Amino acid sequence: MAVTRLRHIPGIGVDQVGEAADAARDPELLRLENLDTDLRPPRVALETTRAAVDDPAANSYLPFRGRRSLREAAARHVGSLAGAAYDPDTECVSVAGGLNGVLNVLLAVVEPGREVVLADPVYAGLANRVRLAGGVPRHVPSTRAAAGWETDPDELAAAVGPDTAAVLVMSPAMPTGAVLDRRHWDALAPAVAEHGCWLVYDAAMERIRFDGRAPDHPAAHPGLAERTITVGSAAKELRMIGWRVGWVVGPAAIMADVELVGLTNVVCQVGIAQEAVAAALTAPDAAADVAAATREWQRRRDLVLRQLADYPCVRPHGGWSLLVDTGAMGLAPAAAAELLFHRGRVAATPMTGWGPSGADFLRLVFSNEPVERLGGLRDRFRAALG
Repeated sequence: MAVTRLRHIPGIGVDQVGEAADAARDPELLRLENLDTDLRPPRVALETTRAAVDDPAANSYLPFRGRRSLREAAARHVGSLAGAAYDPDTECVSVAGGLNGVLNVLLAVVEPGREVVLADPVYAGLANRVRLAGGVPRHVPSTRAAAGWETDPDELAAAVGPDTAAVLVMSPAMPTGAVLDRRHWDALAPAVAEHGCWLVYDAAMERIRFDGRAPDHPAAHPGLAERTITVGSAAKELRMIGWRVGWVVGPAAIMADVELVGLTNVVCQVGIAQEAVAAALTAPDAAADVAAATREWQRRRDLVLRQLADYPCVRPHGGWSLLVDTGAMGLAPAAAAELLFHRGRVAATPMTGWGPSGADFLRLVFSNEPVERLGGLRDRFRAALG
């Protein structure tokens, strides 16, 4: 590596598997490697985007913090889940997608050498952004329970100490689908207050839950309301992956720094996409739209679990992916991925670099293939792995 900041940043693996799948040009290949979805974005988002192409005002850098209509929609959306009122002018900025927002926040709150607490396994892109910001990931292992992944609230809180700059959490988490709730916020609140750190909440999938419950937002907890920074995105819940629009909402005192980082980093988000995201967030049927998409993703998850009942899969409580413990089968995940690709015609990503606890797992994404194609997954696994 030419610069030290990249020395401990591995790749994410998805890019390599995705490029191999694209190169194969095989229509029978099951694409389970990448967080895409074949479910269409909301109709209002498509219509508004088409109109924006002909709007000269949309072909602009300005305003750098995002159009006010988008900031109003995002602030109202986060506030409705957190039970709070956020000022769109001082407590919300738009960003070029959720992960851009995460990096901007980390650059605003993490001094080089300080720790960021993460539940593990974790998306490599989150851990890598901690490193890119100069932080040190502190992984808290999640455990496999009969019903799925569990992150112990007390262990999560115990990882917070004098060297902690932030706790970075996602619920449902990617790639595990683990859900955090009031128990975790109760445990974290006193630790966050004692050490004066931030709770950074990646809300990209917060409504994609398979228990029928509403999100349990950390900012709704009285002990975390002033220490929570929420990063949201249109990519997952709204299925607007290519629009590259997200938002950051939090206390005004820190949001000025987050906005300054944004001006210095990506500068602004996609002009022709902002009104479309605002329209999708505020549409009268917005909640019903996300609920309908979630039911379809849950249907696919359930089918994958039935198809792979003879394999060590871990049930996700939400999100778009699940993990298979190939280590328990005596196979390294990379070897299992190769066998599945060439013998089973399944593209899947090994969890190399996705935290210490991810080393034995293979990730399957169930959001991008219809049930008609997923129905043959058992036979593909048997052809590849026995």
